[in-house]
Amino acid sequence: MTSRARTPPFSRIPPDSQSRSDSQARSFDAAAAVYADSRPSYPPSLLDAVEELAGFGLAGTRVADVGAGTGLGTALLHARGARVAAVEPGTGMAAEFRRALPEVPLVRGDGDRLPLRSGSCDLVTYAQAWHWTDPERSVPEARRVLRPGGALALWWNDSDATVPWTAEQDARLRRFFGAAEAPAVTGGFARELPVGPDFTTRLLPWSRRVSLDTHLANLGSYSDFLMIGPEAARVFLDPERERLAALFPDGMVEERYVVSLAVARL
Repeated sequence: MTSRARTPPFSRIPPDSQSRSDSQARSFDAAAAVYADSRPSYPPSLLDAVEELAGFGLAGTRVADVGAGTGLGTALLHARGARVAAVEPGTGMAAEFRRALPEVPLVRGDGDRLPLRSGSCDLVTYAQAWHWTDPERSVPEARRVLRPGGALALWWNDSDATVPWTAEQDARLRRFFGAAEAPAVTGGFARELPVGPDFTTRLLPWSRRVSLDTHLANLGSYSDFLMIGPEAARVFLDPERERLAALFPDGMVEERYVVSLAVARL
């Protein structure tokens, strides 16, 4: 498969040099409802690939979805028949999770200090959340809570920069936040994975068609925009609305993504 995923300048996918402060991670709490309504989910092929790389089916397995947020990944695991429990540190995100998935157990905590029994899980997942952990702590914690032969699965949605308008938007975002130019990544895994586990990776392309309002709300829900506040965010988002309205006159935006998936047996 040949694809190029972008590593944005802002904290939807923090680059290695970016601060991963607790205050930035918790900034999502203030925008939990917008996050739930506008963030992209994941394609059905994702869980097929997780099952293949983990070496077992998800139905009936004990899964801990860590950094579950509002439950986008958790909902897919639950629908697949997994006995999933969510781990989420943020108050606002946890409240939105309970509204959306009241039947799924939720515990408060994070990947560096999992509030789970040793050997209690078949699979530990991180949907768009691994980059907020300290791998020196989160890898041993995943090993602790997994049974022998269990698996750790990490995945992210990356916007596909092979799409010209997406690449142009990415360049504007980088200029706005004063970030360095992104290196081109073609056909490779555009993620730094922790040392130790033997990961197998997959890139899974997919797309969604959403309203311009949803597209802009999705951008505005990322932590860099949340940290600078709504007035400063509008300096970017208002002109961006005008540009995209001209590009998508029917008001619907075709967003193309590449899911970056990494699975390791621990």
